[in-house]
Amino acid sequence: MEVLLVGLAALALYFATPPQPEELVVLLPGPDGHHGAVVIERGGKRTVLDQPYTSNRIVGTREVESQDISPAQIKQTFAPLIEALPPRPASYTLYFVTGTDELTDESKLHMQRVLEELRSRQMTDILLIGHTDTVGSLEANDQLSLQRAERMRSDLIQQGFAEERIRAAGRGEREPLVPTGDGVEESRNRRVEINIRR
Repeated sequence: MEVLLVGLAALALYFATPPQPEELVVLLPGPDGHHGAVVIERGGKRTVLDQPYTSNRIVGTREVESQDISPAQIKQTFAPLIEALPPRPASYTLYFVTGTDELTDESKLHMQRVLEELRSRQMTDILLIGHTDTVGSLEANDQLSLQRAERMRSDLIQQGFAEERIRAAGRGEREPLVPTGDGVEESRNRRVEINIRR
């Protein structure tokens, strides 16, 4: 009797339909609410998803009717994947007083938001790139731009961020945000770009 039951179980498994591969594509909005579009082409058929939370689902070789998926369903269905994603890269720009490595008053206030962002992330890599306007010589501006980046690096280390995860570089006047002639003061070029990645 036992042999017969095992044989029937094996027979049922043999004739059972194997699970079919399933594919689900969902268009999600970005953190700022904006969204792009996704074009899916399969077997000569083209499907465009151009509204947030629209989806396209294929089971085996058959397309299942597309429907909107709510943000709550997204969280429930893809929770492990979403949790595993690294934070998005972020970039900030701070500005400096002419000829110094001293932040402007406005940038000192902005620095608090930068620190909050950094503290909200784990294992953050930070790249600081210093820049100058075109006042002064190329050599002096190379030195000043690096000095600005190094000053920011030192400030971050004093705030408790790991020094081995912070790099500083200076570009002098070579990469102006606002192109100018030589010897022109331009406050938007006197800056440090803070690029945050994980």
